Amino acid sequence: MQLIKGESSFWINKEKLTKEKFQWQSEYFAVSVSGSVIDKVRNYIKNQEIHHSKKSFQEEYEEFILKYGFEEFDDNQ
Repeated sequence: MQLIKGESSFWINKEKLTKEKFQWQSEYFAVSVSGSVIDKVRNYIKNQEIHHSKKSFQEEYEEFILKYGFEEFDDNQ
């Protein structure tokens, strides 16, 4: 995951896709999804700003971790 984050942030900055320097946060989790829900996931990503006006990313993240029993990883450790 560290390699993917590093390579993607390098590419984003090289291509100047953001006004400011792009940098991933240190915490992350990765999950796989069934092909049958890909459209649902795309829709969620597309509407994150609206979604997170009702529930913060941090609130949703913590609920998700607890609900599914995921383990947290931190690049800084």
